[in-house]
Amino acid sequence: MDAYEHYGHKGEAGLIFVCDHASNALPERFGDLGLSRALLETHIAYDIGGATVTRALADAYRAPAILARWSRLLIDLNRGADDPTIVMKLSDGSIIPGNREADVAARIAEFHAPYHTAIEAEIAKARASNIVPALISIHSFTPSWKNIPRPWQIGILWDRDARLASPLLEGFARAGFVVGDNEPYRGELENDCMYAHGTMHGLPHVLIEIRQDMIATEDMARAMAARIKPILDDALARMGQPGIRFTRPLSSGTAAMDEKTREQLEAAAFRRLVAHLRARTDVQNIDLMNLAGFCRNCLGDWYREAAAEKGIELAKDEAREIVYGMAPAEWKKRYQKEASPEQQAAFAKAQKTHS
Repeated sequence: MDAYEHYGHKGEAGLIFVCDHASNALPERFGDLGLSRALLETHIAYDIGGATVTRALADAYRAPAILARWSRLLIDLNRGADDPTIVMKLSDGSIIPGNREADVAARIAEFHAPYHTAIEAEIAKARASNIVPALISIHSFTPSWKNIPRPWQIGILWDRDARLASPLLEGFARAGFVVGDNEPYRGELENDCMYAHGTMHGLPHVLIEIRQDMIATEDMARAMAARIKPILDDALARMGQPGIRFTRPLSSGTAAMDEKTREQLEAAAFRRLVAHLRARTDVQNIDLMNLAGFCRNCLGDWYREAAAEKGIELAKDEAREIVYGMAPAEWKKRYQKEASPEQQAAFAKAQKTHS
């Protein structure tokens, strides 16, 4: 049986829903991990109500959803593969006997990796159709923690990309919810699900936490999804046309490196890109613009802007010459060809789409 549930719609809405802690089920060969059935019905095993809310929203938007098939106690799909808490031996005071001698690498390969591969496949499918999807992760949280009541009814967790989080925070507040901004948890956990698939792809994304006493039954969970729908509609409209926006360094997060080393690696990659463009004089700027939305001139302009942030003034053509390897006018004289009617039409269409 698959490590995940693919709740199937084609995703015309440009949304992908995920639910990392959807289930409290366990594969038969793992038994009950040494726990009582009563404990497996509690929050330590899954996010109560999360799966129902996720499926209801996926239905409402005709969007795809990827949900965990097995309990978070087997493996936590919201954690990065390098996280030492990916297989918990103790959860909210309860020892998990079946995890004492866990083969963590085997569980990652069998359950964690396929789940995240499925999310990547949905993203790739959307991008192949020129859609920039927004990722919506649904979780739930307990009404109190260590006997301290949690006042929030909804929590919006986000990292550095606020374009969807901000209108959602405002929308839930306007609708009368007590809403927490990165409460009761923080949204900046590197290599968690939204970081891996949202931040590192530059996609709009957010994690919505719902207090469990508000979605404790199937009917309550479906009713909450119905309340969320217009708030999410408004937030998506206020966000506007989604685009790719990177808010963190484009590193994999799997190798430790200091900031200086990271900058050296990124600079080396930039130099290689520039060398490649200098060699490929057959590739016209209009081709780059039509296919990727940038060209040699853009790279030069970005270089100039970066220099300006450091107090270094470069003329426009000086910065562009760094990319071209010669004065832009000289490159144009040597290599630029007259754009065909087809290229011009494609350029006009692209400009209209992204304006």
